[in-house]
Amino acid sequence: QVQLVESGGGLVQPGGSLNLSCTISGTLHSMYSLSWYRQTPGEQRELSDMVAVIWNTGRTNYRDSVGGRFTIARDNVKNILHLHMNNLKPEDSAVYYCVYTGEDDRDYWGQGTQVTVSA
Repeated sequence: QVQLVESGGGLVQPGGSLNLSCTISGTLHSMYSLSWYRQTPGEQRELSDMVAVIWNTGRTNYRDSVGGRFTIARDNVKNILHLHMNNLKPEDSAVYYCVYTGEDDRDYWGQGTQVTVSA
């Protein structure tokens, strides 16, 4: 069983930065992906947008709208997934979720953390 706990959300002005963290517990499969998704009001969580993903190989991919502004990284020693967000825009406001997908293609979601970008 994998458990994920997000932290680091909050209120920030446009152009500001936030760093989200996801503490991971449990045993991961040898092949896996760790992702950040974001859910806007009225949207079903499982249909929300994938923002960034990192695979066990270290390869990363980003949603076009956040490329160059967001960076996903994993601290393998502390078992923490990070999302560094710079130059934030109001349209980045959402609940951000950390998601683990293992070899069985089962998704594990954290509880989410709210990010609000507003003046």
